[in-house]
Amino acid sequence: MKKISEKGVSIIEAMVATAIIGIGFVAIFQMVQYSVRSINVSGMSYIMEYTKKINPNDEVIEDKGVKVFIDSAAVMYLLGTEMDYKKNDFSSSFIFNNPNETERCGCGESFKV
Repeated sequence: MKKISEKGVSIIEAMVATAIIGIGFVAIFQMVQYSVRSINVSGMSYIMEYTKKINPNDEVIEDKGVKVFIDSAAVMYLLGTEMDYKKNDFSSSFIFNNPNETERCGCGESFKV
C-alpha cells in the first residue's frame, strides 16, 4: 500500500479508538489489518479486519501517524495502492485505488489483477 488519504486516516483512528473503548482492548493490541480474499469467479475482495497480534511476515505501513498491517499474502496485490474514504447520503466506505487492477465488477465489490 502506498498511502492513506487524510479522510482514511481519521476514520481508521476513530475505528481503533471506538474498538478500544467499546471492547476494552489495550491500545497496543488493537490494530487494523488489510488483506485480499478470493470471493467468487469475479475475483478478489479487499478485507479490513481488527487484529490483536502482529504476524511477523506482515508488512507495516505507517502514514500520517496511522499504522496498518498488510497481510503478507496480500502484499503483491496491494503494491502501489492508495486508500481513501468516501461518504455520501446512502453509504460510506474505504476506496482502494489500486494500479494493479485489470478488472472490477459492476458493483465494485470484487476485482482482478
